[in-house]
Amino acid sequence: MRFLVLLFLLNWGWTHAQNTLQMKEGESSPMATLDQVTWIEGSWQGEALGGVAEEIWSPPLGGSMMFSFKLAHDGKISFYEFGHIQEKEGTLLLQLKHFDGDLIGWESREETIDFRLVKIEKDKVYFEGLTMEKIQLDKMRVSVVVGEKGKSKELVFNYRKHL
Repeated sequence: MRFLVLLFLLNWGWTHAQNTLQMKEGESSPMATLDQVTWIEGSWQGEALGGVAEEIWSPPLGGSMMFSFKLAHDGKISFYEFGHIQEKEGTLLLQLKHFDGDLIGWESREETIDFRLVKIEKDKVYFEGLTMEKIQLDKMRVSVVVGEKGKSKELVFNYRKHL
């Protein structure tokens, strides 16, 4: 199932990376705190990849904002992501893990997918290969680069917040 989901992701109407940034060689993440990204908090939903995507972000607590993501097709879960943005060494780090519909992990027990902070603006946060942007009070766009280096593409999720 994991292979089919990844194959589907890699073949779904991609655009070239337009909204995401990468760190330059030797570059460090800027100073930042969770207070600068509290607008992410809440329950968000949108259509993506031929299904329904949902993200739920907790308020800051203990130096992190926790999230869950799920993608459903035809009433069945394709995959989940669980993770957080945490304050670490004076900046922000987004980390996640993937799970299939039965909560079988894709990454090894010790492995996480890490996105270092590149740049932060009032309503936009750029992590390496992942950008979150508040469009309106109830609308958010998440752009993420997926795929292997050299064959990667950018996927855009448009969410509406449940108020």
